[in-house]
Amino acid sequence: MSVLYFPKEVNERAARLVAGTVALSVLIALPLDVRAVIPVLAAGFWLRVLFGPRVSPLARFAVWFAPRRWPVVLVPGAPKRFAQGVGALFTTISTILLYAGAPSVGWSLAAVILLCAAVEATQAFCVGCWMYGRLGPLTVWVHGRRV
Repeated sequence: MSVLYFPKEVNERAARLVAGTVALSVLIALPLDVRAVIPVLAAGFWLRVLFGPRVSPLARFAVWFAPRRWPVVLVPGAPKRFAQGVGALFTTISTILLYAGAPSVGWSLAAVILLCAAVEATQAFCVGCWMYGRLGPLTVWVHGRRV
């Protein structure tokens, strides 16, 4: 197994639990202006996109807890990894803006993460996964393989 490994399938219920925790974190941090929450979330997104659920404490907990509470529902891993990458990008840019003198724009990006995470947690609709599906036809083919 490679160090940079993401599973081919993930438990949707665990992903929704992670999303709910992310949404709740931003929901609490935003009105209280607790900026330190956003870089912590960014680190979590980066850990999940690079290493899957093996390294992120939140993802490890969700993978352990979710099957004990709800039936496992496996979904393809690639769209979830893409969604984690979008979350990593948004929270990283949000962190930079929050600490570089543009807090209103930084919090606006955090609010987008809040909205997307809340929709996934409550409605099982992954915005990043939806984007992945729409971008699929735009992928580049090199030597007969999709890149």
